[in-house]
Amino acid sequence: MRILIESLAASAGSGLTYLKNVLPKLSARGVAVTVLMRGDFAEGIGGFPNVDVIAVPDAAGGAPGRFLQTQRAVPELARRVGADLLISAGNVAVRRSPVPQILLCGNALYMSADFYRDVRRRGHNALWLDTKLKGEMVRRSVGWADCTVAPSQWFAGELQRWAGSPRRCDVRAVHHGFDPAVFFGDGGAGSKPLSAIVRKQLEEAPGALRLLMVSHYNYYRNVETLLRAVPLIRQRLEGRPLRLLLTCKLRDDANPGSYRSAEAAALVEQLGIRDEVVELGAVPYESLHHLYQASNIYVTAAYAETFAHPLLEGMACGLPVVASDLPVHREVCPHARIFGRFSPEGMADRVAEVASFLDLAQELSAAGLRRAQDFSWTRHVDELLAIATELVNKPRS
Repeated sequence: MRILIESLAASAGSGLTYLKNVLPKLSARGVAVTVLMRGDFAEGIGGFPNVDVIAVPDAAGGAPGRFLQTQRAVPELARRVGADLLISAGNVAVRRSPVPQILLCGNALYMSADFYRDVRRRGHNALWLDTKLKGEMVRRSVGWADCTVAPSQWFAGELQRWAGSPRRCDVRAVHHGFDPAVFFGDGGAGSKPLSAIVRKQLEEAPGALRLLMVSHYNYYRNVETLLRAVPLIRQRLEGRPLRLLLTCKLRDDANPGSYRSAEAAALVEQLGIRDEVVELGAVPYESLHHLYQASNIYVTAAYAETFAHPLLEGMACGLPVVASDLPVHREVCPHARIFGRFSPEGMADRVAEVASFLDLAQELSAAGLRRAQDFSWTRHVDELLAIATELVNKPRS
């Protein structure tokens, strides 16, 4: 089988992480793969037997230009490379694919009422309109694809209800995975130490309770709720130092996308928590496990998620998890300590519980390590190839 993966939208975070984990598994199975992606993000992708990477310049005009580039270029490329199957990995499908097509859909924002309310509250009307328009294209794409694959059971159900009837739209859940050898680097070339600057920041408060959130800044991670919880947690710790570690900087020019971080930056000063909030900036994937292992609790107040890779990475590193009350958080991490997603008080209570009771922290850590073993990129690829084989062998209407 030869698979063409269209990944022009992969630019940061989960998109590139997905390729880095899935491509070696496909290569090991002898599947011939051609990957189409933007040249400025192609470094470190590929280099495996049977995997060819075609890097192209980003289309002019942003997302609309990228959509037109995809619709024009991908069908011709599929014919040219002799593809048996197309995987569209960026939420948008090719409208008339010449071969069976799997759409990978992993963005909950298009159907998130919380996101639309948040964006309107911030007065970010351009982002509101952009998300609405993209959402309509994604809704149509689910109907264009032969099969849509979602990374969690909850999101697959939401997509099916949002996009149309089961007779028109085939939506299935295939959990994303976790590969310890890739994430931890086996202690070899794939593992890099934290930078000297990050290590220095971690060492500045010996004995501090370190809360970690891994993400660039965006609205749906709900960083403001985390920040509002910090002074409440500080009170509950009764003198123990506290640090909230963020793998982003609260500056607009330091994050991808058009998210405005000025409100969060101002909140840090208003709450008087400058010493407690540590803006580490982006940490390379090859070094992330060192950061998790240097932390005490993984925290997230996200109000929209489809899978939450950092939750899984934190569990695999033995961290107790304190998470907002989302169905996908309960699906991926059923033992997490849960709080209302807009409740700083609830988050503070859950963090204080874990920090105060060693037995509870150890129980959550052990449960997370066990749960992390349920997720496998090998299993993900097996299930994906089973769907691919089914589609290739089934007559198309």
